[in-house]
Amino acid sequence: MIINKFLNKIQKFTNPIYKKSYFLQNIDTLIFVSILSTILSFNFMTSDSIGYFAIFSIILTTFKLLIKPNERFCLSSADKSLLIYFLVVLISVAGSSLLTLSIKGFFKTLIYLGFYISFIHFLKDNLNKLKYILIALASAVFIESIVAVNQNFLSVSEISGWQDMTRLNPEEIMTRVYGTIKPYNPNLFGGYILSILPSTLILVFIPLLNKHYKTAACGFMCFILGIATIFMTGCRGAYLGLFIELILFAILTYKFLKPVYKKVFLIFSGIMTSLILLFILSKASLRARILSIFAMRNDSSNSFRFNVYNSCINMFKDNWLLGIGVGNQNFREIYGLYMKTGFDALSAYNIYLEIAVESGIFALIAFLIFIGINLSKAIKYILKRNNSKSIYLSIAVISLAGILIHGFVDTVFFRPQIQLVFWIMIGIIRVLTSSRGVYAKR
Repeated sequence: MIINKFLNKIQKFTNPIYKKSYFLQNIDTLIFVSILSTILSFNFMTSDSIGYFAIFSIILTTFKLLIKPNERFCLSSADKSLLIYFLVVLISVAGSSLLTLSIKGFFKTLIYLGFYISFIHFLKDNLNKLKYILIALASAVFIESIVAVNQNFLSVSEISGWQDMTRLNPEEIMTRVYGTIKPYNPNLFGGYILSILPSTLILVFIPLLNKHYKTAACGFMCFILGIATIFMTGCRGAYLGLFIELILFAILTYKFLKPVYKKVFLIFSGIMTSLILLFILSKASLRARILSIFAMRNDSSNSFRFNVYNSCINMFKDNWLLGIGVGNQNFREIYGLYMKTGFDALSAYNIYLEIAVESGIFALIAFLIFIGINLSKAIKYILKRNNSKSIYLSIAVISLAGILIHGFVDTVFFRPQIQLVFWIMIGIIRVLTSSRGVYAKR
């Protein structure tokens, strides 16, 4: 690769600096702290502040690439699809009728992709740190779950209209928790907990492998608490994602268990399923919320989304090749020309439709191929092996499944709290399924 030849020349020039610098020789430690800081910032900082932490990781990784000897890029088949996606997005931005707004949106995309590169570049040399990264995400689940339980019992008031109450009895009105995630929104909160919930399984399976049963029991309680939190958000898209995550969790757990424990697990799964159904049936507000998923046009939120989908499909038909350019501000300006009166929207409420509208059909295809290749590699590895690496890959696959299912009915995916988790999970798969490593050593 041309870029590797360029890096080789720079590294030869900067090699004396690297040998004398304690800071540069320990730059991986700084990148690790930066990644953890980015994760911890999800819970209480604004999108811009989270972005600054991600940018710091990117800057440190850039220094590492330019100065540390024998560092180079190595593209996988999935990465090539991502590169195509990036190039199509770049062309889309260049051709946007609202160039300035589109460039702003492009910078956000650049930060996400830069963080992905930074994460996989760090992880390929520091696999022993992966456990701590997942524990940090699991800790976020526990903290936010405690906040959510507190909000639920305090019956926090809505900050904006979060549910259609015109056809609900008083006992069917739900207290929708929103945690500490900014901006306060139960759909964002539900999507965030959904994306990081599988991380709590690191506190279950790894202790079980080491026969630390008390630690595993505590981890499982954290997992259950996270499930309860998702129910308390009232986020119906998160409900759908949770349903898929639980199915995958059951399937993968059954695979990892020794034959003597499989029958016990099936009985336990049946009991847990019955308890969850009993809980849903006993709560009128939760039952009404779930049933509203199937109300179609009779629910105002559903009807609103259908109107937005229709408008966005018309936008896509007129801009199917390269889209309108990336960014929510750019989207809002163009959407105004297509929207049905009274149905203004910040996004397409479907991440696949959003990508198609913003960057065209080829960007969507490249993005889906990128995800598909990574998931395929992970699943193939999981089916063939039962080891700790399989557990890490299972966590990533379950998380991605939840995010992608939720993405059919919402676009909170484009918030940094969720999208950065997406890139972390993709990065885990990218590194663990790479036979040569992400960046092979010369």
